[in-house]
Amino acid sequence: MKFTFNQKEKLKSKKLIEQLFTEGKSVSAFPLRLVYLPTIFDDGVLVKTGVSVSKRHFKTAVDRNRIKRLMRESYRLNKAVHFNNLTASYAFMILYIGKEKPTLTEMQTRMKQLFEKFSKNISEEKN
Repeated sequence: MKFTFNQKEKLKSKKLIEQLFTEGKSVSAFPLRLVYLPTIFDDGVLVKTGVSVSKRHFKTAVDRNRIKRLMRESYRLNKAVHFNNLTASYAFMILYIGKEKPTLTEMQTRMKQLFEKFSKNISEEKN
């Protein structure tokens, strides 16, 4: 898996996002929460991901966009390490549920913890 986050890997389907929140399972490592759902994609991508930040906690768009940018960057840097051994395809939505503005290093450590919990849950579900 490459260290990229191109258009094919972005979750954009409204139907799939709706299905993700109704049927999906979640894992959290505060201040991040990952909602995931095993699906099949037509374009052959293993993982499609979306990011979201609450408008309730961050009123200005500048703050929300900054946090989303940090989330996408930390996802991009960590996905190759954690998702190389995936066999099924998944739809992900990563939510920021904290109330303080994070730094990139904090975001990266939490993203690593989140992906480790996800990998642990997936391995438990298979057994």
